Amino acid sequence: MAKSTCSVTRQEFLDKAKPVSVTIGANTMLADVKEFSTGSLGWYLNGKATLEIDGKPVQVQIGLNLTLVGSKDLPKEGQAAA
Repeated sequence: MAKSTCSVTRQEFLDKAKPVSVTIGANTMLADVKEFSTGSLGWYLNGKATLEIDGKPVQVQIGLNLTLVGSKDLPKEGQAAA
């Protein structure tokens, strides 16, 4: 399978990306723009929410990463494009 490329630059993402609204059950939260320690770019959400099972409330832990495919290979600031 061919390697995917990212259609934006690292700087474009960091300058222009906005938080993403995520709805889980009746809970709407914002995933924040993030540059991950791996070098990938995307959005990150961590939190807790209440959902219902058979009318009973249950507490859930949410961990969500949305990662731009191919973003890990984008040049960092000061690096030349490959």
